Amino acid sequence: MDIFGLLTMIGGLALFLYGMDTMGAGLAKLSGGKLEQILARLTANRFAAVLLGVFVTAVIQSSSATTVMVVGFVNSGIMQLGQAVGIIMGANVGTTLTAWLLSLTGMEGSGFLVKMFKPSSFSPILAAIGIVMIMTAKDNNRKKDVGNILVGFAILMFGMQTMSGAVAPLAENEQFTALLTRFSNPVLGIIAGTVLTAVIQSSSASVGILQALCATGAVPYGAAIPIIMGQNIGTCATTLLSSMGASRNARRASMIHLYFNLIGTAVFITAFYGIEYHLGGFVFTGQAANAAGIALIHSAFNVGAVVLLYPFAGLLVKLAERTVPDKPDEEQKEPDELAILDERFLEKPAFAMELCRSAAVMMAERAREALTAALETLWSYDKEKADAVLRTEEQVDHYEDVLGTYLVKLNNCDLSGEDSRSLSVLLHCMSDFERISDHAVNIAEAAGRMDSRKLAFSKRATEEVAVFTRAVQDIVDMTLGAFANGDLETAKHVEPLEEVIDELKIEVRQRHIKRLRKGKCTIELGLVLEDIITDFERVADHCSNIAVCMLRVSEDDFETHEYLDVLKAEQAEWFRSEFTALAKQYALPEKTEKSDKSDKSDKKQEKKAEKKRKEKQRE
Repeated sequence: MDIFGLLTMIGGLALFLYGMDTMGAGLAKLSGGKLEQILARLTANRFAAVLLGVFVTAVIQSSSATTVMVVGFVNSGIMQLGQAVGIIMGANVGTTLTAWLLSLTGMEGSGFLVKMFKPSSFSPILAAIGIVMIMTAKDNNRKKDVGNILVGFAILMFGMQTMSGAVAPLAENEQFTALLTRFSNPVLGIIAGTVLTAVIQSSSASVGILQALCATGAVPYGAAIPIIMGQNIGTCATTLLSSMGASRNARRASMIHLYFNLIGTAVFITAFYGIEYHLGGFVFTGQAANAAGIALIHSAFNVGAVVLLYPFAGLLVKLAERTVPDKPDEEQKEPDELAILDERFLEKPAFAMELCRSAAVMMAERAREALTAALETLWSYDKEKADAVLRTEEQVDHYEDVLGTYLVKLNNCDLSGEDSRSLSVLLHCMSDFERISDHAVNIAEAAGRMDSRKLAFSKRATEEVAVFTRAVQDIVDMTLGAFANGDLETAKHVEPLEEVIDELKIEVRQRHIKRLRKGKCTIELGLVLEDIITDFERVADHCSNIAVCMLRVSEDDFETHEYLDVLKAEQAEWFRSEFTALAKQYALPEKTEKSDKSDKSDKKQEKKAEKKRKEKQRE
């Protein structure tokens, strides 16, 4: 082979690896994270876990990706170590599908159907269809993902053919033939296969390279078999590297993967060469290997290893536990809910996005818990409950820090249009959840001041605050329900209630001023009341921000206050009707007609000032 042949081979290898990566990425995006979600949940039955590992790996075309995901699941506590064994076994079988697809390059025959099944015939067709789908996809990301899969597969096959054609002249090279013959030594063959796979981080790719070399006709089965065994061991390198710095169980999961392939290889090699020695040698070991033969050996080994080691799955777990033992003096850490945001999952952005949604919903629930507890302290102050509000608020702050950092990293990944919009919503809404919990702390502190100073609202003020409290609790429940379920219809009903709460703040304030003038309330208690109703109104503002963010991201990229103007203008009749009904539902206790008239002028001025303040705050 001259320098130009070498360059052609390198180019073919580059196309081959790129095509494999593109196809795998397209398949993963097309699944939208659903495969990974199934992988994380349906693993109680070990046999079902094996089948699931086969299926998922066959779809995403990478056993390394599957096992790395498993390490991430174990590390975050989603999956137990015993559950991981079945998936790891199934992943080794699922990865053999790629070798069968690549074996199509070795098809021979002159019939029309045989020619059509050759990659040189159907790959250009798939590439053309894929390119058309990508160019016409526009906002249809699913269509674009399918196009990427087709183009990736076509590039993969073209790269395979290019490699095969480039190495074909080596069939007559005695030095190359002599080199391959040396790999008939099991030790050298296993080492070669292990190193090659560890370097390129993919057993499917290394098997494909071996299949391309088989096109020269200079690779005997006697050399190919040990290399294949080594390739199965080499694929463990990705998992071992992934588990570095992870939890003890995550490292154990990577060791299970390694032991599965090491034990399987040891048994297979011992049995194969033992039988060959007693029979005086197999005839086929000296014959030239072909692509289909490589695929068959690869599948036979992995299926056989699963059949052999499946009954001893528990022993694999114990062996891994012995290898990575517990430390008796090490303190047991409490599980962190945010451990699910493992950076290993960033390799599968669609699944990582689902995890972020779940974490954001948990953050929202914590904010609601803090607010609910704070509202309870207004009516029956409890120091322990007030302290619990503060602890919950600290948890919400922790969620904001961890989830925000993870989302920023995820934003740099290749996200679909839908996931990109979801990420934008989460980033915008996190600060609102955190602020709701902050206001919960303020409310609890206000209740604490009232308790320490022996202050109490009058009967009328208590009734008014109770109505206000009910409205705030309802808007928070409505907003969080809409956010958790992605319910845009419910989100539309948040803004009318927020307008009602604005009216409540103004009216409660005016009534308080009236009582203050009559000497029925003290300035000190009035300051506490002002703080409480301000926090109530701010909580409603943040609920409005969350709902509006959900709506405007799904429709158009309006500014928040601009979107509200559009919403009220386009649905004016509905909005007024909804507002009127809610105003009656959350009406304050009746006032006298005389006091009602005296408040109208002040209330009008207060509404104007409040509107200006809200617009300035939103800007």
